[in-house]
Amino acid sequence: MVIRPSRRGAVATFATAALAAALAVSAPLSASAATDFDLDGTADAARNGAGADRADAVRASIVDGPAKNVILLIGDGMGDSEITAARNYLVGAGGSLPGIDALPLTGQYTTYSLYPEGNPNVGKVDAVPDSAATGTAWATGTKTYDNAVGVDIYGDREDNLIEIAKANGLRTGNVSTAEIQDATPAVQAAHVAQRACYGPDTDAQRAAAGQSAACGPDAKENGGAGSISEQLLDTRADVTFGGGREYFSQTANAGVYSGLTLEQQAADRGYQYVTTAAGLDGITEADQESPVLGLFAERNFATRFSPSVPVQGVATGTQPTIPAIRCTDNPAYGGDQPALAALTEKSIDLLDRPDGESGFFLQVEGASIDKQDHAADACGQIGETQDLDEAVQAALEFAEADGETLVIVTADHAHTSQIVDNVTPGLNTRLTTADGTSMLIAYGTAAAGGSQQHTGAQLRIAAYGPGAANVLGLTDQTDNFFTMANALELDRDLVAASTGATATADPTEVAPGGRVTITGSGFAGDVIVNATFDGEPLGQADVIDGVATFVVPVDADAGEGDYEVVLTGARTGVTATATFTVAVDADASSGDGTDDGAPAPGAGGGANGGTTPAGSIGGSPNAGGSLSFTGAEVAPFLALGGLLLAAGTALVVRARMRRARHA
Repeated sequence: MVIRPSRRGAVATFATAALAAALAVSAPLSASAATDFDLDGTADAARNGAGADRADAVRASIVDGPAKNVILLIGDGMGDSEITAARNYLVGAGGSLPGIDALPLTGQYTTYSLYPEGNPNVGKVDAVPDSAATGTAWATGTKTYDNAVGVDIYGDREDNLIEIAKANGLRTGNVSTAEIQDATPAVQAAHVAQRACYGPDTDAQRAAAGQSAACGPDAKENGGAGSISEQLLDTRADVTFGGGREYFSQTANAGVYSGLTLEQQAADRGYQYVTTAAGLDGITEADQESPVLGLFAERNFATRFSPSVPVQGVATGTQPTIPAIRCTDNPAYGGDQPALAALTEKSIDLLDRPDGESGFFLQVEGASIDKQDHAADACGQIGETQDLDEAVQAALEFAEADGETLVIVTADHAHTSQIVDNVTPGLNTRLTTADGTSMLIAYGTAAAGGSQQHTGAQLRIAAYGPGAANVLGLTDQTDNFFTMANALELDRDLVAASTGATATADPTEVAPGGRVTITGSGFAGDVIVNATFDGEPLGQADVIDGVATFVVPVDADAGEGDYEVVLTGARTGVTATATFTVAVDADASSGDGTDDGAPAPGAGGGANGGTTPAGSIGGSPNAGGSLSFTGAEVAPFLALGGLLLAAGTALVVRARMRRARHA
C-alpha cells in the first residue's frame, strides 16, 4: 500500500526533499562564477543517477487538491531555449536553476490563438500567439485572438481569475516587471478589445501620431468600461505591483471620476499608493479597504544586466569573428525599483493569512525575458530569467513551509533565441558560460533594429503542491485556468455570487435637506455597483467585500413620500432596491451629516475612499408614491447630479481622514 502524505502537513516527501536540495543553493547566482562538474564519466551527467527508479518518488510528489493558495509565475517569452541559455550561462549545462528547475512535476502545453470575428478565418487556429491571447487563455479558460485582453473572439468579456477569486472571498495579487497595463498583468485586470488601450489619453495620443484608435468603444467617453489603467482600479486586487506609472498621471475624461488623474482616483478610492522600495517597506497590510498599488517605474523596470550588442552575420562569405563576453550589471537596476523576488515575497506576506482565513491567488510575471528577446539582447533576457528564478525560489520557500499552496511556473509563448553552433546570417551574441566555454545565441526572425518574433512552439509548465499533477503530459494553455480554479475550488458563476444582493437605506425616514446612506450588500460577483433613481444615474461605488455604499443628498424642496434607489451590479446586472421616506417631520438630525459620517467597514470605496457621493434626489414623487419625476423636475435633478459627479464633490466624511466634507 502506498502511504500518501497529508496535504495539510509536510507536502510530499520527494517533493520536499527535491526543493530542499534546490533551495539550499538559492543564494543569488554569480554572473562570473564557473562550475566545476565532472561530466565525462558514465552517469556523470545523469540528473537522476545511474539506474535510479523514480516511480515511488514521483508518486509521493503527487498531492491531491484542493489548495488554499495558488501562485502562478510567468516568464514572458520563456521557451525552452531561453531557459537553457540562462542555465548554461548562470550555473552550467550540468547544473540546475534553483527555482525554475526545482519543481518536481513537469508537462508541456500548447499556446496557439484564434482568428477573431471579422477575419475570414474566424475561429480557426493562429499558430503564433501574442501575450494578450495567451494570457487571456490561462486567465479565463478561453482561446481568443492576438491583442485581445479578457474578451473572446467575438469581443465578449470573459471573467478572469482575480475577479473569480475575489467573488469567492480570496485575496488577490498581480505583479509584473512590465508596465502594469502590459498584456500579461492586464488579463487579470481588464477587458478590452485591443491591448494598447493603456490609459484615458491613449486614443488622443494615437490620433496625434496618425494611428488608429486602440480604446474605441472601450473608452469611458464612448460608454465603455475604460482603459486598462482605469479598469485596474475597478478590479481592485489587494496587491498590484509593476511599472507604468506614467499612465496614472493621465486624467479621466468621462465618468464619475472625470477631471481626476488616475493617481488621484487611487488615493480617493482608498488605495495605498507607493512608488519606491522604501515606501513599500512601510506597507504592512493590504485588503479590500486599503489595497496596495505600487508603481515603481514610469514604464518597464530596468533589467538586471546591461544590454549586450549582437553582431550581424552575413548571408554569404566569411562570417565575422565574434568574441565571447560576460554580461555586466546594469547600474540602473535596483534602487527605488524592488527586485521581482522582493515583490513576490512582499505580496505573499501581505496576502497570506495563517489564521485559517481564506487563501489567495497571486500572479507574478518576469516580463522582460520577452522584451529583451525582441531586442536580440542575450544578456538582458538571461538576467531577467535569473530574476524570475529568484522569484520562483521565494514562492517555493513559502509553499514548502505552508503545505497548502500550488505553485505553477510557465510562460506565455515561445520566442526567437536559439543556441547554435556557428555564426548565422542573423544576429549573434557569444557568451562565456559558467562552464568556462562559449555559447552562441542567434536571433533570426528580424533584421537588426527590428523586433524579433514570437514562435508557436509548445512550452514547459511545471508545478509543486496540491493539484500539481494536473500539469503533467501535454495540455493546453486554457487547461491551466481550470487547474488553478479547480485547485482553489472556485465557483465561477459570478452572477450567482451576486444573486440575492440586498439594498438598505439609513435612515429610512429623512427630512428634506438631509441625506440617506444606501448600502448594497451581497454583490460579491461585482467590482462596481451603479446607483440610479428613476433610471437616471446617481453614481457608482467600488465593491468592498461584497458591499457598496452611496450617500444620497435629498434636496431641501423634496416632496414628501416614498423614494427608491436601485443598485445594479455592473458585471452581473443583479439589482437591489432601497426604499426611504421623505417626511417634513422626520428627526432633523437623521441623515443630516452631523455625526462623524464615517462609513462602516466594508463600505463601497468611491470618491471618498469609503463611500461614493451620489447625485441628489429632489422634487415630489408621483401620486402613486413611485420614483418618477415629472419632466419639469428631472432637469434640475440631473443638472445638480451632473455637477456633483463631474466636480468630484465629496458629500460625506472620508473614512480615513475623518474629515467632514459637505456639499
